[in-house]
Amino acid sequence: MSLVQTLARTIAVTIFCATIFPIVAAPVLAADAPVRIVALGDSLTAGFGLPREEAFPARLEAALRAKGLAVEISNAGVSGDIAASGLARLDWSVPAGTDAVIVELGANDALRGLEPRLTRAALQEILRRLKERRIAVLLTGMRAPPNMGADYTRAFDAIFPELAAANDVIFYPFFLDGVAADRVLNQPDGLHPTVQGVETIVRRILPKAEELIALAKAKRDS
Repeated sequence: MSLVQTLARTIAVTIFCATIFPIVAAPVLAADAPVRIVALGDSLTAGFGLPREEAFPARLEAALRAKGLAVEISNAGVSGDIAASGLARLDWSVPAGTDAVIVELGANDALRGLEPRLTRAALQEILRRLKERRIAVLLTGMRAPPNMGADYTRAFDAIFPELAAANDVIFYPFFLDGVAADRVLNQPDGLHPTVQGVETIVRRILPKAEELIALAKAKRDS
């Protein structure tokens, strides 16, 4: 075989491989890509008073990875945010390519005694926009402090289960379940979890997070 024939054959094989291999490999790479989750919240998500690696998003990611799940969780928590603040920064907090969002907002609304209908409206718009983008959602509930009175507590607490049902999203009833009012699991302010408190939250919410990942994969595959 002449040098020219050898070169021509090599070029032809190279072109053939470059054409065929991406077609075969692309689905495998897509299936193996980590599920990208954004934790959209306030100081409870941001990890107030804790090293960033001990905040809820980082610890949840570690727990999921320990179970063999490929996942990346971004911390989009901002201390002091109310639901309306989360809505205002939604587009840049949840970038293109996000597969799922954990929505943890409302605690500051209740602490400030904001009108529940305003909190509801902001959360509803967040859920609407995420649904429009085909992003899987885990909505975490919050409860009003008892000193706000029975009427306020009733109206505020009802926001979360009602929105979850109306928007057909995964729902975790109370983000601070097992942690609220426990001095051992909270920092001196009585509001923000300690490292142990975060671990309790992660352990309890883990099944819902796994459900979120499964839903995100299903949406991505479809």
